[in-house]
Amino acid sequence: MGFVPKKRSKRIRGKVKAFPKDDPTKPIHLTAFLGFKAGMTHIVREVDKPGSKVNKKEVVEPVTILETPPMMIVGVVGYIETPKGLRAFKTVWAEHLSEECRRRFYKNWYKSKKKAFTKSCKRWQEDLGRQEIERDFKKMKKYCKVIRVLAHTQMKLMHRRQKKAHIMEIQVNGGTVGAKIKWAREHLEKPVPVSQVFAQDEMIDVIGVTKGKGFKGVTSRWHTKKLPRKTHKGLRKVACIGAWHPSRVQFTVARAGQKGFHHRTEINKKIYRIGQGVHKKDGKLVINNAATDYDTSNKSITPMGGFPHYGIVNCDYVMLKGCIMGPKKRVITLRKVRLALKKPL
Repeated sequence: MGFVPKKRSKRIRGKVKAFPKDDPTKPIHLTAFLGFKAGMTHIVREVDKPGSKVNKKEVVEPVTILETPPMMIVGVVGYIETPKGLRAFKTVWAEHLSEECRRRFYKNWYKSKKKAFTKSCKRWQEDLGRQEIERDFKKMKKYCKVIRVLAHTQMKLMHRRQKKAHIMEIQVNGGTVGAKIKWAREHLEKPVPVSQVFAQDEMIDVIGVTKGKGFKGVTSRWHTKKLPRKTHKGLRKVACIGAWHPSRVQFTVARAGQKGFHHRTEINKKIYRIGQGVHKKDGKLVINNAATDYDTSNKSITPMGGFPHYGIVNCDYVMLKGCIMGPKKRVITLRKVRLALKKPL
């Protein structure tokens, strides 16, 4: 019952409903990132788990590949604490916003006048506007308790059909409020790679929307027991849907309806590898981003013929243990863990 109502998600991008708790003693860092599900493959690794039957033995494990091009930081948001929770106090946008970012604010880009953010950009070019921006940053430093940055994905790097970027607020944790604002200002209009946010062997949370299945019956949707073979008018049903009184069907009774396309959060997924994308070194194209200490052959993380229904992974990628929600090409939110495991996997 923890997932009721089972209805379609309002958004296709996984929403971070709670960021990790801030610790001022730690260095400044981002707490989330966006990636795109490319597909699954498998790895062979040696288990290091004393006491286990498979200790020092090789095991084959399934992994998921997420393409994670660097995210562009385009804004800073300051939040103040109120009796009802956090409230956005000031928002400062960068001077230059790319077309893929501004597309997100229009339903039909080609029909629009493409005037979004023209006034906010002019603030950076005029003396009076620059004074207002400095005043906003000073007020943030004085009153705000939480600082978040506005970042968007770079769709042009992925060579996909979609041109509209995904934008999200990412909380900045670690250090003082003043240091966070300084860090955010320094990184405006600059890309942040996934290697600056996460590290290898780190546990993370994965947020996204599952595959849509459409209208499904009660047996498929709620996994209720099938009725006996000779049942009248079908087997894949719930026999009793409630008492005579109250003369209504309770919400706790399993019914047919929408299955899939639900917003879900999976916690404690292990990062097996953060790989570098295709890049040039000494004038030569380097695609060797899937080699290991034991397998030194020159190969890419993309399998022969590309990932089915996705294609070639050219940007940085994250390799996660096991499977995650969603179909190929689905945007997935990666977040720092909120509930760490007591025993490491």
